[in-house]
Amino acid sequence: MDMTTLVKDDKMVIYLSGEIDHHSCREIREGVDRLLVTHRPKVFIFDLSGVDFMDSSGLGLVLGRYRRVKELDADMYIANADERTLKILRMAGVDKIIKTITHSTESCE
Repeated sequence: MDMTTLVKDDKMVIYLSGEIDHHSCREIREGVDRLLVTHRPKVFIFDLSGVDFMDSSGLGLVLGRYRRVKELDADMYIANADERTLKILRMAGVDKIIKTITHSTESCE
């Protein structure tokens, strides 16, 4: 699992690639939480375009970060998830609470 971060003004994009499972979640969670506390963005985006696989641990990761983002009074989005990942998010009802977007997030706009 690789994680890249882009911060511009009050927006933060976390690009994830590889597998989001119980092996990678702890490292991602700790890294994202540190970044959230440091930068305190108003808009937080998980870009999942590079994610090959996500299990229930990944759902927990996303929902836990949603809670943290809401504590910061910020908005959270999931961007560029493939159909398989979107299906998992929909089955869990995540798409009802976190907006999904399908356009590029490179410019953080």
